[in-house]
Amino acid sequence: MEQYLNCSEFIDWKDPIVFARAKELAEGCVSDESVAKRCYEFVRDSILHSWDYQKNPVTCKASEVLIHSTGYCYAKSHLLAALLRANSIPAALCYQRLSVETGGPPYSLHGLNAVFLKEYGWYRIDARGNKPGVAAEFNPPKESLAFPIIETGERDFPEI
Repeated sequence: MEQYLNCSEFIDWKDPIVFARAKELAEGCVSDESVAKRCYEFVRDSILHSWDYQKNPVTCKASEVLIHSTGYCYAKSHLLAALLRANSIPAALCYQRLSVETGGPPYSLHGLNAVFLKEYGWYRIDARGNKPGVAAEFNPPKESLAFPIIETGERDFPEI
């Protein structure tokens, strides 16, 4: 599990601003699951998806996402992993290959997370941000991701 708790260039949970927000989000929580839910909902609801809101700059590192309150799916997943890891909750990155339009290519790579919850094991969560037609939730053990796999060429990569 140690690799899912590490700090890295993009999951920079030791950055003071990230660490402070992680601890603030965990205040009053009685379980890892409640901390994970609070972190998830913060990233999903408070960090704007750059495409949906046409926001700049393009962020990547967790600390940049937090400072600018915006990021694409992969950047938001970096922040969520950082917040969880700062609270000693194992977190990983996951991906989906999704059709940009309908009916096949071109495809995009969509980033999301997996969190290790003692009661359930690895549980995938998607903090991309809800909007009409997109409704991801934190409701373990039921997985509720932003995008279902619909098209033949789309892929749901279950690896963490």
